[in-house]
Amino acid sequence: MKDMEVKNLINLEEISHKTSLNLIASENYPSKDVLNACSSVFSTKYAEGYPGARYYEGCEISDDIENLAIDRAKKLFGCEHVNVQVHSGTQANQAVFLSVMRPEDNILSMKLDQGGHLSHGSKVNFSGKIYECNFYGVDRESELIDFDQVKKIALEKKPKIIICGASAYSRLIDFEKFSNIAKEAGAYLLSDIAHISGLVAANVHPSPTPYSDFVTTTTHKTLRGPRGAMIMCKKEFSNIVDKSVFPGMQGGPFMNMVAAKAVAYNEALNDEFKSYAKQVVNNAKKLSSVISSNGFRIVSGGTDNHQFTIDLSKNNLTGAEIASLLRRNGIIANKNGIPYDNHPPKITSGIRIGTPALTSRGMKEDQMDILGNLIVGIINNRNDNNMLNKLSNDVKALASAFKLPGVDY
Repeated sequence: MKDMEVKNLINLEEISHKTSLNLIASENYPSKDVLNACSSVFSTKYAEGYPGARYYEGCEISDDIENLAIDRAKKLFGCEHVNVQVHSGTQANQAVFLSVMRPEDNILSMKLDQGGHLSHGSKVNFSGKIYECNFYGVDRESELIDFDQVKKIALEKKPKIIICGASAYSRLIDFEKFSNIAKEAGAYLLSDIAHISGLVAANVHPSPTPYSDFVTTTTHKTLRGPRGAMIMCKKEFSNIVDKSVFPGMQGGPFMNMVAAKAVAYNEALNDEFKSYAKQVVNNAKKLSSVISSNGFRIVSGGTDNHQFTIDLSKNNLTGAEIASLLRRNGIIANKNGIPYDNHPPKITSGIRIGTPALTSRGMKEDQMDILGNLIVGIINNRNDNNMLNKLSNDVKALASAFKLPGVDY
């Protein structure tokens, strides 16, 4: 690269990843093949429209790569129809809303401060500005989804769409139960599996496909593909979903990302990926257990998927201060609210922990044991600079012992 300023910044980011431990639940490390597709000649290709119906000439190979991605996604998730053009998870949700909703219609979804997502009706997001939104939450004691509340609100408010799926919920989601409530309320069911789609693909988490009218997901979290998204739906909704994506809300697709998605879907069909997904969950269970055994409460008592949230309120700490502390010592995590949190979103009472990225680097339960004790040690010795220096070096040593997928090969 001739632009040394940009090259140096890229190199610094690479070094940062190699020498730190990434516990951001929404991040992962794709393969070199995925990255190669991202930077391929398809990155400059315009292909407005869909296979066989483009608005530009010379799109025959684009048709082939998009059809390949579609076929692989259908095989992976067992869906009737899939749109692989959509750029992000939020846009995927937006396209579904555009397909079947009017501005006066309403949404029922999980509260943002109890694990939901901005695009599910938050008042600061387009979804909360355009549509009427109602929210369900988790039981205050168990911190599991309160299905009695879901049903009560659904039958009372008669939403057009019920959304299940979350950005900070560590337990299995009962899609069948959501489906039954949606049918009784006369609502469509949208399952947003952005965080768990890799686990679903590997049969580590139950699939929403048999129970949902629409399924949206990103392709870069546990699915370990490029930044992007996809929409799956029943065949009866295929035309309106595709028209909502193009020309409804975006122009031509990023064909390089479509190519990279095709690569990622093929990787996810392999036994190696299934083993990876199982290890993601095993690592999360082990890491949460180590932290819990050292006096920190885990929201809902543990995890069934790739993530969990540490409740710091009983320790008189905040998510903001501990996220910053961990970052200074080589561990990357994000502050996160806990159910019924007394702190605002910029402070929070929790830390969200995810294991996809470190699992992609090859770490297993033994490393989670070490990492859990490092996290606890850093928090408990936050005022001891000598001890923090030692722990920080231990973090760097652990990180440096494992290659960075897509970069070290």
